[in-house]
Amino acid sequence: MRSVDELVAWVDGCGGAAHSRSIAAAGFTMHVVRTAIALGVLERVRRSWLVGPGCDPARRTAATAGGRLTCLSAASALGLWTPHHDDVHVAVEPTASRVRAPGVRLHWGGGPAPTSPTQTAEPLVNVLFHVARCVPLADAAAVWESALRSGRTDRYVLERVQWGSGRARRLAEVASLLSDSGIETHFLHLMHGIGVTVAQQVWVDGHPLDGLIGDRLAIQLDGFAHHQASDRRRDLRADARLALRGFTVLRFDYHQVLFEPDYVTATVTDAVAQGLHRQPLASRRWAFSRR
Repeated sequence: MRSVDELVAWVDGCGGAAHSRSIAAAGFTMHVVRTAIALGVLERVRRSWLVGPGCDPARRTAATAGGRLTCLSAASALGLWTPHHDDVHVAVEPTASRVRAPGVRLHWGGGPAPTSPTQTAEPLVNVLFHVARCVPLADAAAVWESALRSGRTDRYVLERVQWGSGRARRLAEVASLLSDSGIETHFLHLMHGIGVTVAQQVWVDGHPLDGLIGDRLAIQLDGFAHHQASDRRRDLRADARLALRGFTVLRFDYHQVLFEPDYVTATVTDAVAQGLHRQPLASRRWAFSRR
């Protein structure tokens, strides 16, 4: 007979939460389960769900709700880029109670991939499905692109999935591998909204630009990570080199792109209105005279 210690280790290997049917299928008896609960090494949070002391809080919440971790919560657990979110996103069966618990966002719609009531988390395809339907399009695109960049999925696979959702189908069609961060995706959506075309990952002076508008308006975007002093000096040197080569550099950080979009679009609009995206007139005349 399998021991209590083996049961605790097995539950821990399942992410810290397990359904009683899965526990029985793994060969653990009810006596071992009851002993583990009595010893306090496992806790029954719902009739059919048990969790260990090391269970991630979000997964524990999902087990308590009788569902599977999904959407932004599951994406975050997979290490994907996600926008800030406080609620735990849980996928439940269509027949589940629709009474919402504080801090829990329930998803009743089924995704394209099959699931079992004993699973503690949704498969990635379903996670992306729920993300597409749950959050603003720019946020959803950033999460999808993070999944592509991390190698957890392939855009050709996503294009073949029978999504059953117009938003998910659209994301499968347009998801790009060009953006290095979710911030870039947001910026592209902002520019599309004001009719500005941005070339991505353009190399100038041996260094990549996050975006280039026209010939001379360089865009650099700073992500979430706090820059060390050495990183800041590197960025300043790169900006100076670009300025000496006739480029105007606009640098935005993640807070501005996500939470001050009007400032970002107004700044770019003013720069374009001033012709800063064009090659200087003197340079164009010089180039013309040489021809």
